[in-house]
Amino acid sequence: MAPAEFVAQLRAQGTRYHNLHPFHMRMDAGELTRGELQRWVANRFYYQRCIPLKDAAIVSNCPDIEVRREWIKRIVDHDGTSAGTGGIESWLRLGEALGVPRDELLSERRVLPAVRYAVDAYVNFARQRPWLEAVASSLTELFGPAAIRVRVAALEAHYPWIDPLGLEYFRSRLDRAPRDAQHALQLVVERCLTQEQQERAVAALRFKTEMLWAQLDAIERGDTQPETAA
Repeated sequence: MAPAEFVAQLRAQGTRYHNLHPFHMRMDAGELTRGELQRWVANRFYYQRCIPLKDAAIVSNCPDIEVRREWIKRIVDHDGTSAGTGGIESWLRLGEALGVPRDELLSERRVLPAVRYAVDAYVNFARQRPWLEAVASSLTELFGPAAIRVRVAALEAHYPWIDPLGLEYFRSRLDRAPRDAQHALQLVVERCLTQEQQERAVAALRFKTEMLWAQLDAIERGDTQPETAA
């Protein structure tokens, strides 16, 4: 494929992005209950917590020092440089703003089996597949900023009980996601030169959209497993 056609196929995966999932559509329309929002933030935290593990897997598999130097910034963005900083800390504050204590988030008690399975599959994908395919899977960031703008406006408009300071995670991603997406897109377009490489890159991005969709399927259903007997 010519570069323009390749990029068009990658961007076309945005029609599968999870902002179009019925759960997110209900969130944006102000139709979620407090309990549903709390279930969402608790389960999405597991995904947020695993993002640096995914990025560390990409770094460990990548032989190019220049790529590693740039990609490692993503780990720092999420983990922070000290206690109380970084994207994971921001998500903990989001949880608190939605009424879920950080101890409860960190305990992972509320993580649904299907959410854990989907997220772990994504981390394993990054560990086991060629690093460039894992980079391609991160290109959901192409679709993130537009969805985040809608999400922040909806949370502020429809859920006034949420402390606005807790939404800082989303605001910070409006700056960082486009930067990260542009870097990843440049890598994928410049280095996927054969038809097979390009098709694998598109498939990797499709896998990521399906993983995000599967998370929301589980979150929307809620916990269908019986509680463990005492």
